[in-house]
Amino acid sequence: MTESTIAIIKSTAPVIKEHGEAITTAMYANLFRVHPEAKAFFKDASEDQYKKLAAMVYAYAANIDNLGALGKGVEKVANIHVNIGVLPEHYPWVGVALLEAITQVLGEAATPEIMDAWKEAFFFLADVFIAKEKEIYAAKA
Repeated sequence: MTESTIAIIKSTAPVIKEHGEAITTAMYANLFRVHPEAKAFFKDASEDQYKKLAAMVYAYAANIDNLGALGKGVEKVANIHVNIGVLPEHYPWVGVALLEAITQVLGEAATPEIMDAWKEAFFFLADVFIAKEKEIYAAKA
């Protein structure tokens, strides 16, 4: 991930904190509209799942320059993902839905530069999750 991306994402953390729940609510709507089969992954999720995701997205933005601080959270979520059968091919579904939601909620404030940074940051984190989940799946085999 580039230093420019890190700086942009870090600078958006306050906006993500303020609008996070609206973004994640829109993200789930976008995801389920395009991939209704994704609803199966959330059948046991709590009603406030969108709040949990908003907090995670904010934590990522706020700590993008110190990813070690996210280690326990990544481990916990990766284990949940493995238990419900999330696979690498599901990450682009969520990425597209999230980026679309950021644009929907932030409007003109979601400049191309900001959206490019969020795209890079999302797929960087997706790769972290995919690698961790691959380890967990292998250990269970």
